[in-house]
Amino acid sequence: MIPELIIFDCDGVLIDSETVTCQVIARELTAQGLAITADEIHRRFTGIPTIDMFAELEARFDRKLPDDFSSYAESCVVAEYRKSLNAIDGVAETIARLPGRKCVASSSKPAKLCIGLIETRLFELFYPDIYSTSLVPRGKPAPDIFQYVAKRMGIAPEHCIVIEDSVAGVQGARAAEMRVIGFAGGSHCWDGYEDELRAAGVDGLTTRFTDLPCLIDEL
Repeated sequence: MIPELIIFDCDGVLIDSETVTCQVIARELTAQGLAITADEIHRRFTGIPTIDMFAELEARFDRKLPDDFSSYAESCVVAEYRKSLNAIDGVAETIARLPGRKCVASSSKPAKLCIGLIETRLFELFYPDIYSTSLVPRGKPAPDIFQYVAKRMGIAPEHCIVIEDSVAGVQGARAAEMRVIGFAGGSHCWDGYEDELRAAGVDGLTTRFTDLPCLIDEL
């Protein structure tokens, strides 16, 4: 059955941004006295909204971040995006080959999400169907954003396929009763990353974006 809707995560799936983001966030958190490495952010918080990450770290370190820290950190990430962000190899040409409708469902805040897509020249491939977990009560791994997108676009969950690079994203897609393909082709993916996605319940897995049409055909 050809999917009626393909839902893409953004960071680590469409744009190779996870390494950039984690390095910047780790630097700024450490400067605030919440000492954390980019590697720990990679492993613990990939796919999870930054607001949830900051809340967990504030509790762990028993230290309150400044009220404007979230917006400040986002501005630091965006500044780095403008210098070093790239799209994942093969995205534009592969998107053109895929059947059905396409959209983006990301844990990033709306401004950062759109800037990342604009900087990598992918924005117009998905506009206006670009959605942030800011629109729903709970971020990934809750199913809220996937359920919201399916309802907004008028597609039943069983006719959707989700492309995700994080365990949290896979869990959210599965909870929304959607099929999900794991993508482990970003520069942030460590040894054993594919095994973690398999354990989370993906229906297919690839490290090359250009393999997606074949994987979707198989599903």
